[in-house]
Amino acid sequence: MAEAPGSTTRAQGMLAEDRALAHLRKAGLALVTRNYRTPGRGGGEIDLIMRERDGTLVFVEVRSRVRADYGGAGASIGRAKQRRIILAARHYLAALASPPPCRFDVVLLETDAPPRWLQAAFDADA
Repeated sequence: MAEAPGSTTRAQGMLAEDRALAHLRKAGLALVTRNYRTPGRGGGEIDLIMRERDGTLVFVEVRSRVRADYGGAGASIGRAKQRRIILAARHYLAALASPPPCRFDVVLLETDAPPRWLQAAFDADA
């Protein structure tokens, strides 16, 4: 039996990223890249890399949950996840001649509620 469109975890994740991207673009950010991954096993991934009007590079983690059990979408971004995002950000920045100011944001999506955009949700000292 074929799965309904959007029913796979990956498809649901892409839909969540699309919603987050639309929200951030509406706020004036520009997309730099999507789904940036470090090479090799045990690396990190960044859902969206955006740029603010002032040039700040924004590494965005998108979290989506249908239910708010166990703390909802925000509770799923623990220290280990933050470290993997930071690792990927450092890898990305190492390729730039002159890294700009940057920060780590999170966009939380729960059911049909509007996206919650947490700016500077964590820092590279995590």
